[in-house]
Amino acid sequence: MNNLELARPLVVIDLETTGLIRQDARIVEICMIKIFPDGKEDKFEYLVNPEKPIPQEAIEIHGIKDEDVQEQPTFKDLSGGIVNFMDDCDLCGFNLNRYDIDVLQSELKRAGITWAIGNRYIIDVKSIYHKYEPRDLTTAYSTYCGKTLQNAHRAENDARATIEILEAQLQKHSDLPKNVPLLNEFMNPKDPSWVDRGGNLRWDNGEIIIAFGKKHPNKLLKEVVKEDPCFLTWILSKDFPFDVKQIVRGALEGKFPQPPDLKLKTCDNCGKDYLKGNGITKIWLMDEERYDDYPDWRYIQFEGIEEFSGRSYAILCFCGDKCLTGFMSKN
Repeated sequence: MNNLELARPLVVIDLETTGLIRQDARIVEICMIKIFPDGKEDKFEYLVNPEKPIPQEAIEIHGIKDEDVQEQPTFKDLSGGIVNFMDDCDLCGFNLNRYDIDVLQSELKRAGITWAIGNRYIIDVKSIYHKYEPRDLTTAYSTYCGKTLQNAHRAENDARATIEILEAQLQKHSDLPKNVPLLNEFMNPKDPSWVDRGGNLRWDNGEIIIAFGKKHPNKLLKEVVKEDPCFLTWILSKDFPFDVKQIVRGALEGKFPQPPDLKLKTCDNCGKDYLKGNGITKIWLMDEERYDDYPDWRYIQFEGIEEFSGRSYAILCFCGDKCLTGFMSKN
């Protein structure tokens, strides 16, 4: 890894599974390649016995059959080694945020292990790719590396292709940050009101509210626990992300996350805070290289931070051309 600064090891993960439903999928092959800051590598790779038949539609994708895994270790057998391999490492993968992490957490839960992202940074190469070329891994490999991906949908091949794509992306796109924390921020802009990674649950004056659906929109989670616990049980039975289910399960047991400490943001030049838009007059549109007056801009606002879908921008203070937030890009 020549183009990305690493402060600690980066583990590149690829899973082959029995299906696309995250809560039900069982891992049939796992490969994790650990890249150390000095460039050295370590590898954790196994075929895995899913303890259930592999559906034909999954076999047609990765080619792994029941007879290939029947004598292999189960996920529970490997779970301790998997967690240890990822210890004190940042994570990288292709579609990691929307699939692999949830599958991995569900498998670890079934194995009796509680595992959380914690302070790890997440680099999802698919997120970078979709910002520039919204396609799949095979096409990304061809686009960035100029080669045809051989034996796609085998874990090590896909993991190593992911490494090559990331290297090529960092070389090609000069605006991509060259260290893991900033690259994580570039790919995973998170509204500070989000409780979970996807914004299904949100903070509102220190309380968690339901932020999806028509049944309980903007209703306090603790009220739903009292008035309609069956709705929360329904969430647990459906294909919601692992962290949403973890919060809901805790709520049903009377356990709620603590609200984050929201800090006022201030202009470095004049010291005036711009919480809830105070003092903001103009938006600089990076992609069009022009200013737009703040009052005329259509925006979604949370605590003075405007999220403009698909746009790069800077917020300028009333005191002059002083950039308060730098630029951001959001899907």
